Amino acid sequence: MDTLFNTNFENFESSHFEPKVKLSAKTYDLQEGNVHLKLTIVNSVGFGDQMNKQESYQHIVDYIDTQFESYLQEELKIKRSLHNYHDSRIHACLYFIAPSGHSLKSLDLVTMKKLDSKVNIIPVIAKADTISKSELHKFKLKIMSELVSNGVQIYQFPTDDETVSSINSAMNGILPFAVVGSTEEVKIGNKMVKARQYPWGVVQVENENHCDFVKLREMLICVNMEDLREQTHTRHYELYRRCKLEEMGFRDTDPESKPVSLQETYESKRQEFQGELQRREEEMRQSFVQRVKEKETELKEKERELQGRFELLKRLHQEEKAKLDDKRRTLEDEINAFSNKKAAAELLQGQTFNTNSSNLKKDKDRKK
Repeated sequence: MDTLFNTNFENFESSHFEPKVKLSAKTYDLQEGNVHLKLTIVNSVGFGDQMNKQESYQHIVDYIDTQFESYLQEELKIKRSLHNYHDSRIHACLYFIAPSGHSLKSLDLVTMKKLDSKVNIIPVIAKADTISKSELHKFKLKIMSELVSNGVQIYQFPTDDETVSSINSAMNGILPFAVVGSTEEVKIGNKMVKARQYPWGVVQVENENHCDFVKLREMLICVNMEDLREQTHTRHYELYRRCKLEEMGFRDTDPESKPVSLQETYESKRQEFQGELQRREEEMRQSFVQRVKEKETELKEKERELQGRFELLKRLHQEEKAKLDDKRRTLEDEINAFSNKKAAAELLQGQTFNTNSSNLKKDKDRKK
């Protein structure tokens, strides 16, 4: 990206051990001469690095949908500011392909298939200087054949405008672009050029005999930038907008294929919503009444159970009290009987003592 826009962007080394794919977006204000460009670059950090690659593409799809949703929400506002709204929708996806020279990975095919209805895909073979020209040509043909056989629709440069039809037709036949990137300058002859220097020679970035970098830059920035934006708005965003509004219940025609105005659809949805709201309120009320009745029944049952336990305890208490009263009366009778016996015994003992005393006195008198 630095080479493509001739700018040193803030690039940080990303780890290949991320637990999931992260989308890192940064916006830059670029100006060259009188041309001002607000560029947003989104990097998919960690894409394809996980062991389980089944949902690697989902984070990218969700991010693109989020940008569409933000634009749709701005568009549906009563007071819109689309003229100064920062359009964060993705207008071009440079899908870099590893220069294996064999075929596309399954992850590449699945991801591009999921993205082709949401973004303009431009396939790019990275590090094209690692394979020979003959291998590169065969690799390009193999890639395009696999894309067609799997139904992947990549971005095609428009040929309906006579001013660019010839060059765009030629560029469509070159896809995917094979590029080499470098910000280092090497002296070739009397001038400094961006290139990669190897022990066996120099690969010039802007030499069309060495790679397709110049073609990619011309197609992306100079010739088809407005068409990319238009395709995003008229094709991809419109598809998302239509699907979203249909999910919300909006239609252009009724079941009889008659046109339906937005006001009629709104009124219909409002009445449907109010009916659904009333239905749910009634269900909640009935549920509340039912729960109250169930609670009342449960409380009454517990009350009867407690009353039964109370009566049982009361009866047991009375029986126990009666037993204690009987034991108390028996004990009192025993105490009275014991007291009477004790008194009789004491009386008898007293009489016996008096008798013995009288006998002793008589004996004494005789002896005198």
